[in-house]
Amino acid sequence: MDEIERVEVSGLVVAYRDIGPTGEMQAAAYVIYAEEAVRHFWRYRPPLEGEPLYSPTKIEVRLHQPLRFEDQIRMTVQVDKIGGKSVGFEVAMEKDGQTAAEIDVTWTARDADSGEPVALPEDIRDWLYRYVP
Repeated sequence: MDEIERVEVSGLVVAYRDIGPTGEMQAAAYVIYAEEAVRHFWRYRPPLEGEPLYSPTKIEVRLHQPLRFEDQIRMTVQVDKIGGKSVGFEVAMEKDGQTAAEIDVTWTARDADSGEPVALPEDIRDWLYRYVP
């Protein structure tokens, strides 16, 4: 999966370590891979001085079909909500053109010193709106 064409798209091959006794990918691995997809996407944001920290505050996983060892997966990140202090992402995992899972991840912006929620910077909000469907 080297031919990734957009910043919101990434790929993976399911690793053996993520397979449970049933031969299917363990539930926790869906969350880990979704977080990797969001971080891949996030590294393309505009650089900001004094940017807040971002931390996950909600994760929801919907499984449609099991993934197995060495399955090639395409992950697409969409921004589905932009709030005053948080942003919601939906990560779609596809295998052979079929949806295998959808993972919703909400990140909240936090002050680096106090950890209190803060407003999303305007430059980040503007960038995020480019990825709202």
